[in-house]
Amino acid sequence: MSDDRLKADIWIMAHVRQCSSLGVSAMVVRHGDDRGGSLMLKINRLENGCRVLSQAVDEDGSRAWLAAFKGAAVPEAEADAYIARAIGRDPDLWVVEIEHKDGWHPFGGREI
Repeated sequence: MSDDRLKADIWIMAHVRQCSSLGVSAMVVRHGDDRGGSLMLKINRLENGCRVLSQAVDEDGSRAWLAAFKGAAVPEAEADAYIARAIGRDPDLWVVEIEHKDGWHPFGGREI
């Protein structure tokens, strides 16, 4: 069986570069498995707290995001602790932090 998906490192770094080209701060804070690691986003809304989104797939097989904390923004320390626990469960996990006041990210997909 063939897998036509991009490797995780190529897909993630392309989106980080897209942020950079738009003047949005984005950085890989944890490098996961290059081929197939899943992604967690820390969306730092600066004075409005942080949101944490985990990569998922919806019922149609499309990219989606599961929001931690019922979608609410939380203090950065709380977001970081949540991410640290997730890394403890999944050593292949990638983590990208994006700083955007409105909570924008370039990875597409809807929240489920």
